[in-house]
Amino acid sequence: MSCKNGIMFKYAFMLIGAVLAGQTLVSCTCGRTVREEFVVPDSIYKVTKRIHEDVLKDVVDNLSSPIETASLFKSLNVPFSQKYVATTKHLSDYNTSYSKAFSLGVFGADLGYINMYGRTSMASIYIMVMKNLADGLNIGQFFNYATLKRLSDNDENIDSLVYISQQSFNKMDRYLRQSGRGNLSAIMISGVFVEALYLSCRFYEETANPRLAESIVEQKYLLAETVKMLSLYQSQKEVADLIAELSTIEAAFESVEIDVEKGKLEQIAENGSLRVVQNEKTIVRYTEAQLKNIVYEIENVRNKLINVN
Repeated sequence: MSCKNGIMFKYAFMLIGAVLAGQTLVSCTCGRTVREEFVVPDSIYKVTKRIHEDVLKDVVDNLSSPIETASLFKSLNVPFSQKYVATTKHLSDYNTSYSKAFSLGVFGADLGYINMYGRTSMASIYIMVMKNLADGLNIGQFFNYATLKRLSDNDENIDSLVYISQQSFNKMDRYLRQSGRGNLSAIMISGVFVEALYLSCRFYEETANPRLAESIVEQKYLLAETVKMLSLYQSQKEVADLIAELSTIEAAFESVEIDVEKGKLEQIAENGSLRVVQNEKTIVRYTEAQLKNIVYEIENVRNKLINVN
């Protein structure tokens, strides 16, 4: 992938997808270092399994945790707002495997934001909704509802909440792929990505913070990888429709320029041996008008996908 941030997959379906970026200025050249059940036929699943896992890893490895990103949000002194997160009032409309999987990702991203701001009563509602969606996908047995609710209600150690969340997601994801439903895993990850990007846009509109501006623009390549992941299942109408919506956002990103320049090799002593690291510098070029169009398309597509009028 052309633009890696190096932040590993920690929080699974509770991820927020904004990358923690360095300082930047809008309109300048910027740089920094460093419907029904979908069942894939076994024959197709065996061929694409390895490809899916590789592409999924690229997407996952470049998503940051909600702890890091929501901490950035809080550091900007933007107060918590319920209007940012997806409403649960449309839950009854999510009556297909596709809509359940996508919404599970969306609510997971929202839950990361909610937890970081300590809204425990609201978090309990979202955990319950996610358990309902997971049950609808026949993966509820891997969603540790009781433990997650207890940790959230009691405002216990956030590390425990992160760990249990990750374990629950990993089990659900593994089961989906092993049972020939890797498409639902891809859809779920897409839901995380779309909602995370949407939240970043909302915070940018509130703060006009240049760090958020750059982090939004840098998602150009991660969006491309997400579409690539989904394209493995594009023969399914619902997935093809999702790709078409994301392509609208891709078009808004098209004029943004992102270059990665190779830096000096660095030797790092680690466990008695030397490890060579290739330093890189990412150059991002975009205008305020381009960013405004990207934000508009992201919000428009997200609201359409979750049935917000």
